[in-house]
Amino acid sequence: MKRLNRYLCTKMLHTVVKHTGSRYLVSPLPLWNPTPCVLRGKIRLYGTSTTNPIAVGDKVTVTNGVIGAVEPRKNYIIRRSTNLSRQEHIIASNLDAAYLIVTLALPQTPWEFVDRFLITCEAYKIPVVIVINKIDIQQKLVSDGITRFKEVYEGAGYRVWESSALTGEGVAQIRDAISGQVSLFSGISGVGKSSLINALDPQLALRTGILSDFHLKGKHTTTFYEMFPVAGGFVIDSPGIKGFGLVEVEREEVYHFFPELFKVASGCRYSPCTHTCEPDCAVLKALEQGVISTERYQSYVKILEEEGGKYR
Repeated sequence: MKRLNRYLCTKMLHTVVKHTGSRYLVSPLPLWNPTPCVLRGKIRLYGTSTTNPIAVGDKVTVTNGVIGAVEPRKNYIIRRSTNLSRQEHIIASNLDAAYLIVTLALPQTPWEFVDRFLITCEAYKIPVVIVINKIDIQQKLVSDGITRFKEVYEGAGYRVWESSALTGEGVAQIRDAISGQVSLFSGISGVGKSSLINALDPQLALRTGILSDFHLKGKHTTTFYEMFPVAGGFVIDSPGIKGFGLVEVEREEVYHFFPELFKVASGCRYSPCTHTCEPDCAVLKALEQGVISTERYQSYVKILEEEGGKYR
């Protein structure tokens, strides 16, 4: 109790490490001392238009167990629900890196989901690594798909790693990379995020789903966003995401967040250019020449077409 009082009865800066609705855990990082807090009502009511006024990773001031203010974020990853509510939700903030965990079969991560996640990381200048997890299973089922996936995304300038919580492949590489950083692990349900974190630090023993003998698909077990100390850094585990609607991205800006498109777009004859039908479009020329992949370009066009291209 004395230790709790020392940290929460004195006004100081903390990092939110977990939130479960109206209750939060905070810690004065890099010291790991999670302690419970509540949120002052004024912030909850007026602070933001998102479903969560405070996200894991936020820097907050705490006095007597009450969060009084949220510091400006250096970055964040935000998504809009793809259901009828269309609500916006901040996944995590103040990140040094994001790791998008994917599987190409059982379950299959949609390429468009990958692209939408990458757009958000590009928009807020968050370094991102794509990790093909359960690689031992993936190589048996979709070896050609792995080759093509890596060609497309490495060709676009992204790092694509392979990992397996079961065999340990790639775990050391990830462990070295996350040291000293605040990192987000995200992806759809069943790709093995929590299992991978357990492989990085077995002492955590995070709850994971049992694989179905038929589907080889993990059950959705992570319920809340939560940060853990892992391998000399801090990792945010997140619930599986079903859809990733874009927020704060205008139609004319979308190509900015496809690095391979942006790289050649300066050669277009007209400005602005939608890169869909204009004459002497450098992007379309690069597409014909195979410099830009068909898969990535199709994602770009689909995003332009949705909802009139507005995401604000």
